[in-house]
Amino acid sequence: MTDSLVSTPDAVRKHAAQAAARRRRKSRSALAQWRRRGLMAAYIVFVLLPIYWLLNMSFQSNNEILGGLTLWPESFTTEHYVKIFTSPSWYMGYLNSIAYVLMNMVISILVALPAAYAFSRYQFIGDKHLFFWLLTNLMAPPAVFLLPYFQLYYTVGLFDTHIAVALAHCLFNIPLAVWILEGFMSSVPKEIDETAFIDGYSFPRFFVKIFIPMISSGIGVTLFFLFMFSWVELLLASTLTATNAQPIASVMTQTKGASGIDWGTLAAAGALTILPGIVVVYFVRNHIAKGFALGRT
Repeated sequence: MTDSLVSTPDAVRKHAAQAAARRRRKSRSALAQWRRRGLMAAYIVFVLLPIYWLLNMSFQSNNEILGGLTLWPESFTTEHYVKIFTSPSWYMGYLNSIAYVLMNMVISILVALPAAYAFSRYQFIGDKHLFFWLLTNLMAPPAVFLLPYFQLYYTVGLFDTHIAVALAHCLFNIPLAVWILEGFMSSVPKEIDETAFIDGYSFPRFFVKIFIPMISSGIGVTLFFLFMFSWVELLLASTLTATNAQPIASVMTQTKGASGIDWGTLAAAGALTILPGIVVVYFVRNHIAKGFALGRT
């Protein structure tokens, strides 16, 4: 009975139509998949092309760079990297930048952790207004605070020091860190605090042993953003320093000489400037992935 029903003309047409619909769905699915792969490949090429071109220029001579368009170095040279690693004005620029960036990250995270905890756990008069006032610091450009910082640091003897740049960046990084961390801390139930205090934990022990590990992803995300702002900021860093603490971004603006701009050295310095960011992203990559999924960012 079943075989006779399947072999009827209507059943055959229905079966053929279903098979054709399945083939069309598979074809559309494969086409959509290849379209997504093509768009992803185009996006990756678009993003990585400037980086590749920077690396390409860093291994070319200045004459080759100015001579024409080449997809790879015709006369491969490492003279630009040798110049950077052997010239104190160049490699000290990297060391100065790393020094004040690390100082700023430590200061900002130590100040932001208790501040964010207070905003997430307690209610007090003016708490919302104070939190909004902190965020307004992020809306002002660094140039607004340039003259007051310069006069203050020059008066107290902090001009051209690493701590001067680190403290200046705290004006922007601490509000940013408080804003990010407060979102992570608010997602932790307050019952955990109460349970820990009932079990006999003091607040410092609870905060270090229990609470901080629970928001480790938020701390990783915060450190990433603190590094990014402090590492790429140029105006305050170059104005508040002269020679002893001059950052690499300021050194890179001084590549113009009597013979013109040293494009090869500038490209090599730019390539080396990307490396610290890659290192930071590598170490906090897992925290960043969790942080973007769970936190305020």
